[in-house]
Amino acid sequence: MITQDLHSQLELRWANIKEKMDKKNVNAIILSSSANLFYTAGRVFNGYVYIPLSGEPLFFVRRPLGLIVGNIIYIKKPEEIKDQLNRLGLSIPKTLALEADTLSYNEYQRINAIFPDSKKENASILLREVRSIKTDYEIEKMRESAVKHAAVYSHVEAVFEEGMTDDEMSIELETKARRLGNLGIFRIFGSSMEIFMGSVLAGDNADTPSPYDFAMGGEGMDPSLPVGANGTVLKPGMTLMIDMGGNFTGYMTDMTRTFSVHELKSKLAKDAHNLSIAIQDMFKKEAKPGVAVKDLYQMAIQMVKDAKMEKYFMGHRQQASFIGHGVGIEINEIPVISPRSPHVLEKNMTFALEPKFVIPGVGAVGIENTFLVTENGIEQMTKFEEKIQELF
Repeated sequence: MITQDLHSQLELRWANIKEKMDKKNVNAIILSSSANLFYTAGRVFNGYVYIPLSGEPLFFVRRPLGLIVGNIIYIKKPEEIKDQLNRLGLSIPKTLALEADTLSYNEYQRINAIFPDSKKENASILLREVRSIKTDYEIEKMRESAVKHAAVYSHVEAVFEEGMTDDEMSIELETKARRLGNLGIFRIFGSSMEIFMGSVLAGDNADTPSPYDFAMGGEGMDPSLPVGANGTVLKPGMTLMIDMGGNFTGYMTDMTRTFSVHELKSKLAKDAHNLSIAIQDMFKKEAKPGVAVKDLYQMAIQMVKDAKMEKYFMGHRQQASFIGHGVGIEINEIPVISPRSPHVLEKNMTFALEPKFVIPGVGAVGIENTFLVTENGIEQMTKFEEKIQELF
C-alpha cells in the first residue's frame, strides 16, 4: 500500500524524471530493474514502469497478484504493453529510453522489437542522473539507516573474543544488523560486482586482490564469492577493518571503521590512518556544490604523495582508482570520485568517501563515511568514533 506521503514523493520523482527526459528529447521510458522500480513505484514487482513525457506513469505488472494502486495494468508478457497503449489512446513514442546497462540482450531485443519505429536511448544513464539528487524524503530514509548503522559498529567491542576469526566477527555483526532491521540486501549497479552484507578484513587478507571494483579486496570464504573475510584468526598487532553496509530503509549508508587486535604498534599504520582522516577533513573544507569531484580526488592524491604513502593508498598489491562513490538505493551511484570523473557536486547528492590504506604485515586502515551535499558544503551522515579502537 502506498501512503499519501510516499505518493507525493513519487510524483516529485516522476516530475524530475520528466524534466530530464525533456532535456534529452525522450518521449517515454520503460523501466524494469529492481532499483528503478523501487524508485518510481515505491516497491519492487515483476513487470515494467512506463513513464511518458506527458501523462501519468503506467505500471505493467506480471506479479504479484492483488495490487490495487491506480494505473496498474496486469499483463502476461511485455508485448501487451503496446496493445494497452493503443487501447488507452496513447501515441507510440518517437524516442523511447530503455535500461541498456541492466537489461539482458534478449530482453532488450524483445522490447526493441515491440517498438521498432521508436528511436532508442539509454534510460540507465538518465535514471542514475536523476537518482543522484535525493529528495528530502530519501535523505530522511538515509538518516534512519545511518543511526542504525552506527549501532552495529558499537557492537564490535562487545562481541570480540580472543582467538575468534574474521568470519565469526562478520556473523556477529550481521546478526546484530538484522536484529536492528537491516534488510540483508545491498543493491549494486552493474553485473560484475557481488557482495553479501559487507566486508570484514583482518590483517594481510586485506591485501588479497579481488576481481570486484571495490576499494579493498579479501579472499572470501569460497571462490564463488572472492571478497571479504577468509577465516583469518584475529591476532595481536593486526588491524580489523569493518565495512558493513547500512540498508535499513531501502536507502543505504556506507561506513568503514578500523579496529586493532590489542595495541597497534605500527607507526606507519597509525600515520596512514591519520592521513585518511586528514583527507576527509580536506573534503569537509573544499567540497560544495559546483566543485568537480576529479579536483577533490587530485587534492587527496597530492596529500598522499606529500606523505609518501602512494604505494599503500587504496590497496597495496592491487589499487582502486577511486576514493568515493554515490550511495542511495544502490551502493555505487554517482558521483564517482576518481581522476577522470565527469561529475560535479550538486545539492542533495549523497556520497561515500573512503580513503583507505593497506599496510603489509598489519592490514587495512582508514575510514569511510556517507556525506550529504548541502547548499554550503557537506554534512556527515554516518557518525561513529573514527580513531583506531583497540580490542582486548
